[in-house]
Amino acid sequence: MSMVLSVGVFAQKVTLRETEKGIDFLLGDQPVLTYQTAIEPVPEGVKSDYAKSGFIHPLASPSGHVLTRIQPKDHYHHYGIWGPWTRATIDGRMVDFWNLADHKGRVDFDHVIAKKEAGGVAELTVRQNHIDLGASEENKLAIQEDLVIKVMPADKGRYMVDYTSNISTKLKDGILLDAYRYGGGLGYRATEVWGSDNSTVLTSEGKDRKTADGTDAKWIIVKGESKSPQGQSGLLILSHNTNKAHPEPLRVWPEENYNRQGNVFVEFTPIRHESWEILPNQRYSLKYRMIVFDGDMTAEEAENYWRAFVK
Repeated sequence: MSMVLSVGVFAQKVTLRETEKGIDFLLGDQPVLTYQTAIEPVPEGVKSDYAKSGFIHPLASPSGHVLTRIQPKDHYHHYGIWGPWTRATIDGRMVDFWNLADHKGRVDFDHVIAKKEAGGVAELTVRQNHIDLGASEENKLAIQEDLVIKVMPADKGRYMVDYTSNISTKLKDGILLDAYRYGGGLGYRATEVWGSDNSTVLTSEGKDRKTADGTDAKWIIVKGESKSPQGQSGLLILSHNTNKAHPEPLRVWPEENYNRQGNVFVEFTPIRHESWEILPNQRYSLKYRMIVFDGDMTAEEAENYWRAFVK
């Protein structure tokens, strides 16, 4: 059974609202997702390289419980939901677009390409620039990324977010995105409320937080305690079957290393086991969908959502 109903069935529509910080998606009157266009300043005493734009935060459950976190003290370069490549080889040099304090590379918002509201659905397309800080001025722009974020109502009071990353390079020798346990796809740093005692992870292959790291998956559910009426909220993240290395390798922080409250991180990492060559003037796409919910999400529901997504 398909879990996706036509938008006409839903009373609530998704609309866009522009602010000084970014672009909000509203489900009815409730802001549920913000894409940040402004540089987020760092706390006093923190290295200024960590300041960044071009990420999703906050992302909230339908009842308004925030499920993302930015600039946690253990990793100031974590930004809600985002997708930077970690290790890349460019002209024989290693460039890191994620670990901002190393001052080798970074990813930021550049400009809005398009905004659209139609049929109760809202869509935003933005350009994000991946900058090689060690390159000559004419070669600093390593990767151009056109990111499409589309938000729509779903069944059971939930909502859906399509997150499509289209990347390309104009560098004549291309780029090698190096095999590494982090990088690419879609990364998610969860709310500081969640820890190993009040949240869970489940993958399409039946893996949990203790066993999921380094395994492949079509989807992953991350859910935990919240102040929603149901006492729990979460999100299901789906990987499209056209993605590189699908079913896609996961980076999931294991409990034994990250067991305290506020340490839930998951990422779809298509280059975990194999490097990816990005050739000049070609376009590469990675497609993800998130179902954001209050209450519970079963494995059967997740599988149905995934089938509808890849259909």
